[in-house]
Amino acid sequence: MNVIVIGGGPAGMISAIKSAEYGNKVTLVEKMSELGKKLKITGKGRCNVTSSLPIEDFIKNIPGNGKFLYSAFDKYSNKDIIQFLEERGLKLKEERGNRVFPVTDNAQDVIECFKKELKKRDVKIIYNTQVKEILTEEVEEDGRKYKKVIGIKTEKSKILCDKVILATGGKSYPVTGSTGDGYELAKKIGHSTTETNPSLVPLEAYDNEKCRNMQGLSLKNISIKLIDISKNKTIYEDFGEMLFTHYGISGPVILSASAHLVRYKNKEEKLKKHEIILKIDLKPAISQEKLENRIERDFSKELKKQYKNSLNDLLPKKMIPIIIRESKINPEKRVCDISKEEKKEIAFLLKNFCIEIKGFRPIDEAIITSGGIVTKEINPKTMESKIIKGLFFAGEIIDVDAYTGGFNLQIAYSTGYVAGSEEN
Repeated sequence: MNVIVIGGGPAGMISAIKSAEYGNKVTLVEKMSELGKKLKITGKGRCNVTSSLPIEDFIKNIPGNGKFLYSAFDKYSNKDIIQFLEERGLKLKEERGNRVFPVTDNAQDVIECFKKELKKRDVKIIYNTQVKEILTEEVEEDGRKYKKVIGIKTEKSKILCDKVILATGGKSYPVTGSTGDGYELAKKIGHSTTETNPSLVPLEAYDNEKCRNMQGLSLKNISIKLIDISKNKTIYEDFGEMLFTHYGISGPVILSASAHLVRYKNKEEKLKKHEIILKIDLKPAISQEKLENRIERDFSKELKKQYKNSLNDLLPKKMIPIIIRESKINPEKRVCDISKEEKKEIAFLLKNFCIEIKGFRPIDEAIITSGGIVTKEINPKTMESKIIKGLFFAGEIIDVDAYTGGFNLQIAYSTGYVAGSEEN
């Protein structure tokens, strides 16, 4: 059987490898000059390969159509991709939050494992080539008419085949080749897509001056709540690490929060003022009462100091001027003159530090795309189209997406493995 895989990301590479295992003649078509260009920048270039969580917990971390993936995860799990890489000489390690990385901290080493296997399986790779059309024909069998794949058309030629695996990714990070052209290829032959939005994307703040003054500051071991204050409703809460930027906020817990917010609002436009806030607990390990006691102890050692010079043991340097301003206590005031009520106010502020959210950063800054090919049009057990026989989907092009932590890459491996399987 002649198989064409469109897209050389993790989903495309693993589907090509799996398909070639059955002795098929496999051609991988990639429009960029190299494979895995987006994979290369994941995890800040380190590649968060997968999560070590039990595979049954993965669905909880996939807010975008997670149930669609039950069968794919059953057929190819996190243990399988770990075994695949380690058998090819790549040692892996587990870090905080069940994140799995190469010991080398180099994403290119993951790509090299895939490339070696592609070469071993004699997969033909065509670089710098964009597919313009998936070719189909209508056939009749036992009185039933249906469309089936017969090949593809590129900028240069037509290539005939029996099966096409569409693994072109979404619209995030277009510089890596994810420009959404796979959606158009599918729509031309009858498939439909949901609205595409940025997901796992930094958030912009209304008070970006406050964030700009803390630009580059990373907060660890904090807890957050994303709240719709107009409805007094908590949209999302998490614990971990975040980062202040010149436009607002980023970091792991913020990216995961954005995945919830994009579904809650389901739009890219700017949010209204006084609508969505991010509430940060800077000291989640202790209660407000215990925090008040700590402030009391800290201040008792520095009674003669001015308030503005008294928070160095409690807060990062970049944050101190902001907390002082928001506490509305005179920065020149001596610590011995700060009242008990004012100390309570400082403790409350540290437990409830708020950023008002304006909206999402552009989709080309998003790690992944929310939205894609409608899952109802795909057989979850095989990843084959229910509309076109011989057309299969894998990876981010499908309307499935997850939080940070290696879950999205596992979606790519699992759906790619199933799409490339001969049992289909």
